[in-house]
Amino acid sequence: MSYQLIDGGVTAPKGFQAAGVYVGIKGHGSVPDADQEGQAAEVKKPKNDMAMIFSTTPCRVAGTFTTNVVKAGPVKWDSTLVKEGKQVSAVVVNTGVANACTGEEGYGYCRDMASETAKLLGLETENVFVASTGVIGRQLPMDKIKKGIGMLAPVLKADRASAHEAALGIMTTDTKPKEVAVTCEIGGATVTVAGMCKGSGMIHPNMATMLCFITTDAAISAEMLQKALSNDVPDTFNMISVDGDTSTNDSVLLMANGQAGNPEITAEGEAYDTFCEALHVIMVTLSRKIAGDGEGCTCLFEVTVNGADTKANARTLAKSVVMSNLTKAAIFGHDANWGRILCALGYSGVQFDPEKVDLTFKSKAGEVKIVENGVDTGYSEELATAILSEEEVFCICDMKMGDQSATAYGCDLTYEYVKINGDYRS
Repeated sequence: MSYQLIDGGVTAPKGFQAAGVYVGIKGHGSVPDADQEGQAAEVKKPKNDMAMIFSTTPCRVAGTFTTNVVKAGPVKWDSTLVKEGKQVSAVVVNTGVANACTGEEGYGYCRDMASETAKLLGLETENVFVASTGVIGRQLPMDKIKKGIGMLAPVLKADRASAHEAALGIMTTDTKPKEVAVTCEIGGATVTVAGMCKGSGMIHPNMATMLCFITTDAAISAEMLQKALSNDVPDTFNMISVDGDTSTNDSVLLMANGQAGNPEITAEGEAYDTFCEALHVIMVTLSRKIAGDGEGCTCLFEVTVNGADTKANARTLAKSVVMSNLTKAAIFGHDANWGRILCALGYSGVQFDPEKVDLTFKSKAGEVKIVENGVDTGYSEELATAILSEEEVFCICDMKMGDQSATAYGCDLTYEYVKINGDYRS
């Protein structure tokens, strides 16, 4: 292991600052303020609904974006900056309104957001990423957006608290902020990679994630940065499924400002591999956090397929199980209804011998093999129920066809999911 997990957010790498504020875009909701002892105080403050990240030096950037044909204005804006090889120094994010299906007016607001941010930070408009999340079809309240940008720029800081405020500022139906940071050694220099993301519903494979922002002080070429990101997405963000819906706004943005001072990574090799390992930790950790915070869920449901004949088939099989609504409902009910899992494997489109398959459940409560060679093992229902009652539940499917494996990340399906999405706009 060539990396070390640290307590940090997007400000952990050198040269990065962040901020989060409330401007009233969503118009409701609050979180407890804290007193000096960290106890919840009686007074509550509104939920942040805007965030900003800023690098004191220009960044090389990489990005992956939704595969949905319907793409929000910010996705079009950001993907253009990435394709054109622009150097970016800032990201400005709003929640509450997605700026999707808003036509030319909405795309113009992307430029306005970038321009207003650039003006306050001494940048060019093309040096600013924008991101939005929330209700589709509404135009951005630009008076509030511009007010928020004006509030964010002066309070940008490089401390841990500011990173956390930014993570709070990108949440919608998330129940908790999602942050992670690691350090590693490259060429005698300490390199830091950190990230924050939001995502709880409208999460489905073949995308990036809802919104994810990764910062690093590594010196690395734009080409190798994009390669590292693109190579890791298929086994992390593209292996998440909460509800089978692919968002219009999904984006992963990766910014590298080079301030760590390592020899620039321009080709594959030991330094590149070390960076990729650190990046993978960020992306897999955030993927698990998204799946474990699925709308209304009570647990993370992680499915690993071992013994597949090809990597592609391993991914397909794992995703088929994690996406099965019947299986997700069984996990919610703490019911080891393994027939649903075998069924999901069977309709995945991958050919295998069902009479060779082993299925195992694991959690902090223990481990139990429920199927061996396609047949019930006579396992203890009480133990299985205890295992399935934990906050993180793991299912291992051994196909006995080869040596390839893949893991998919999902959650259980609850009554609360329907409630949240039934009154999302209200």
